[in-house]
Amino acid sequence: MKREDFVRLVEEALDSLPREFRKRMSNIAVLVEDLPPEPLPSGNLLLGLFHGVPMTRKSVFDLPTGPDYVTLYQKNIEAVCSTQEEIREQIRMTVIHEVGHYFGMDEEQLKDVR
Repeated sequence: MKREDFVRLVEEALDSLPREFRKRMSNIAVLVEDLPPEPLPSGNLLLGLFHGVPMTRKSVFDLPTGPDYVTLYQKNIEAVCSTQEEIREQIRMTVIHEVGHYFGMDEEQLKDVR
């Protein structure tokens, strides 16, 4: 899939988040890269990753830093999907998962989020 088509699907996924969540998202970027810098030790494919400090751990006393960001790994997402519709759904699920980390949710809390 062309990068611009993949990015369009990421934008759709972000736009589909509930408005109350979108309004609370600030100083966060969403990036797309081909692959993560290193594979996971488990051998599983990393589809996305949140880099930053979750909202639940931020303080007004923290020194300013650059934006938090979510990275989606296009080639890994494409590798686990067979169709464009599966890619669209996997992007949506990955965006929701990583934005959940931004809001302070852990893996256990996110396991049933769809």
